[in-house]
Amino acid sequence: MPAPFCPPPPCQPIYCPPQAFPAQYDPPLVSPGQQYVKTNLFNKVVQHIHPSHTTTVNKLHVNHQHYFPHTESCVNECCETHTMCGAPVNPCCPPGPFGF
Repeated sequence: MPAPFCPPPPCQPIYCPPQAFPAQYDPPLVSPGQQYVKTNLFNKVVQHIHPSHTTTVNKLHVNHQHYFPHTESCVNECCETHTMCGAPVNPCCPPGPFGF
């Protein structure tokens, strides 16, 4: 009696190890630069004391600046005011007998 016919087992795929190729880089995409205007206002008081005593006050202001990759430009502006805090006294001309 001949051997019974048996179909071959289902064909199983044989997997090869993966091949890793070098990374490919496209040119960088750079967005247009965003412009920011940052205004720093520095108030400065200059005391004009005539003619007696001058007190100099030295103040330290620590400005913590946080930078991000960008370019900056600077505009310097100056504004001054003069405040008269009284009238000058002339010690050479004492007041007259009636107070003037």
